Amino acid sequence: MKKLNGFAPDNTPRGAATSAFIEHVEKKSNGRLKIETFPMEMYGTESTIIQAVQTGTLDMQIVGANILANTIPQFAALSLPLLTQSIDEGCAVLDGPAGNRLQELGEEHGFKVLADVALGYAQITNNVRPINSPDDLLGMKMRSPDEYSFIETFKALGASVTTLDYTKLYTSLAEGVIDGQFNPLFNIFDLNIDDVQDYLAMTNHTYYVAFIIMNKNVFDGLAPELQQIILEAGNKARHAARKYVGDHEKDLLEKAKRSFKEITYPEMKPFQKKIQPVYAKMEEVIGAEIVHTIQEFLTVYRREKAVSV
Repeated sequence: MKKLNGFAPDNTPRGAATSAFIEHVEKKSNGRLKIETFPMEMYGTESTIIQAVQTGTLDMQIVGANILANTIPQFAALSLPLLTQSIDEGCAVLDGPAGNRLQELGEEHGFKVLADVALGYAQITNNVRPINSPDDLLGMKMRSPDEYSFIETFKALGASVTTLDYTKLYTSLAEGVIDGQFNPLFNIFDLNIDDVQDYLAMTNHTYYVAFIIMNKNVFDGLAPELQQIILEAGNKARHAARKYVGDHEKDLLEKAKRSFKEITYPEMKPFQKKIQPVYAKMEEVIGAEIVHTIQEFLTVYRREKAVSV
């Protein structure tokens, strides 16, 4: 029996990835491997559960890249604002040299990184005013996960940043402790944030991704054929999450149009200018190598894509 924390409902990218992973493992192993799932944060926050996976108390976890960055700082490169411009680019980065390097770093810290789990691009909601420019964020009380890149991004945009656990987000918004937050639309509707927020800004400022990680010693202790099944399941989970995000993007936007008082589509060049100092600060924290690897990859990727069109 293998224990997987971070399970989510089927109507989310995490849930689609989890279902695909479990189905493949249990079918192909002929019952030799069973996956027991626990709802997200049932046994603690994502941050505390990472340690449990590292020590082998828990076998596997689905964890956000921004949370994993607290243990492996280089994962924070994926949270850099306005780094990628489309879901295709976000996936390409993870399938390329940067993704390979992050897998290597995971193993150095005791994790087997089995799959990335696409969650979509983050959008901003708030209860103060529509957001059309960075100036509209001045003084706004914004919630952020406890991750350096996110915090510095919204400070650079002039917001007052408060860090809160995901499970406390709805209540804090409802009670007016904070004015706004940012998340992919899947998360926004999963928490019913539209019930307590009026304004949605489609900023696509960060590509959100989670990872299925496994204790490396547990993985290494499996028979080779079972290891292969686990790796195949990771690929199934990766593709299931990406397909789910792509298939539901338009439907979620239609739902957003019905759910929010006003939706704006800000011109992002002024935001890009404001957040440039964040890149230099992040390089000081996580090192320049992983950031430059991603940027150089994207330069080539965009050039080749432009030629092929």
